[in-house]
Amino acid sequence: YNILEAARKTKTKRIIYASGSGVYGEIAAEIYENQHSMYPISTYGASKLAGEAYIYSYCHMFDLSACIFRFANVVGPRQTHGVGYDFIHKLKQDPCKLQILGDGLQKKSYIHINDVITAVLLANTVLKQLYEVYNVATHDAITVKEVADITINNMNLKDPVAINFTGGDRGWRGDVPVVKLNTDKICSLGWKCKRNSYEAVSDSILSMLNTSVAFS
Repeated sequence: YNILEAARKTKTKRIIYASGSGVYGEIAAEIYENQHSMYPISTYGASKLAGEAYIYSYCHMFDLSACIFRFANVVGPRQTHGVGYDFIHKLKQDPCKLQILGDGLQKKSYIHINDVITAVLLANTVLKQLYEVYNVATHDAITVKEVADITINNMNLKDPVAINFTGGDRGWRGDVPVVKLNTDKICSLGWKCKRNSYEAVSDSILSMLNTSVAFS
């Protein structure tokens, strides 16, 4: 709201908003941008949806235009949180064991920050409407267990790692275990994702490992 008020007062013409898949809530099918009846199951998702609603109203009332981006799980260098970051932190503390929240079968898209940036810049350049929403994700998905395997392999741990699952089909309250975003709309602009989920996670893990300050 404060940002939108500042935009209104300074006659800013364009808002770029980083939303997320959490706005959709728990939907089993492939998700398109025109999904109706969205009921987020986390306060984070609710806050993102509220932001979208504010932006939509300001676009219609105060001559703003906006690009809304509903991202998958964004990974890359200089992360300060996220499943890969957490796994590295845990394995540096104890390289012989790793706790995974849930059953490890939660399956989602992981997209590299570089692919996110190209999508945002492209959509912003070609925007002709008052308000557009884009899903931005890879065309595949991997499980949390696979993220753990990638982390363990990239850390070159000598001894076998004992993995402990906390149980349940999700890691925490508000976690959506399976998310599949349709990206036809952003791809129709000419955007192409250069890394799949496996490559995005692997690159981000290696980048974080090479920046040991984050885990000192």
